[in-house]
Formats: sequence, structure tokens, C-alpha cells
Amino acid sequence: MAPTAADTTISERTRATVQRFLARMAAGDLQGLGELFAERVDWQIAENPDVPWIRPRATRADAVAHFRELGESLAPDPEGNTIDVIVVEEAEAMVTGTLAGTVRATGKRYRSPFAVRVTVEDGLIVRYCVYEDSRMFAEACTPDA
Repeated sequence: MAPTAADTTISERTRATVQRFLARMAAGDLQGLGELFAERVDWQIAENPDVPWIRPRATRADAVAHFRELGESLAPDPEGNTIDVIVVEEAEAMVTGTLAGTVRATGKRYRSPFAVRVTVEDGLIVRYCVYEDSRMFAEACTPDA
């Protein structure tokens, strides 16, 4: 079925929100990131007790804390981080790419494909689902014996 004009408008707003999210994340703009999340967020990520930032979240403040912890914990490799594709259909968006850098506490490098699925309502992210190699991050966060 062909998208309607209303569907296109919803998709365009979703894409704009995702693009603002990616730009603010790249800039380390925590306040700006917080402005893109709803007060309550359906946060879905495979919890891993060995990775400090991978844990349940539920609010805008939690989302900001997540990105602050990422910034404190990881030194990203600007040449290694990539966005491969952004797919948007109405209120849903999927972003895929590669994460690369160094865990500050251990000095270990990491590199992993990722996917992030977001749902946007009224210009705010209401669902944030991350698919990444949490075992790889756990190994990079674990100091050598």
C-alpha cells in the first residue's frame, strides 16, 4: 500500500528527530539529547552487569545519564564510528552502523556493529532499543588479569 501524505509527514518528522539525535550525540550535547526524549521512555537494551552503562532506564533523566556515562567511559574513534543506513517508516526508525573506540578504564579497543530502533511521537523518542555486542563491551571493560 502506498504511503499517504499523513504517513509521509510522520516519516519526515521521525527522520528529522533521528537526525537531530545523531547530530547531538556526535556533538556530546547532553542537554540537547535530553530534549529529544519523552519524560517516560521504553528503554530496551540487553542488560550486562559488567558494562556500567548497559542497564535499565525509564526516563528522560535516565537517557541523559546513559549518554553521559557513555562519554565518560568511552573514547570513540571518529574514523571507526559509522552510520550505514537509516530506515524510517512513519513513527519507527532503525539506524545501523559500527561503533569503534577505546574503553577509558582499561585502554582496550572495541569495534562492533550496532542497530538502534526508535519510536518517535510528537517529535520525542518514546522507545529506544539498542542491539549491540554487549559481550564484546564486557570484555573491553574487564581489566586484564
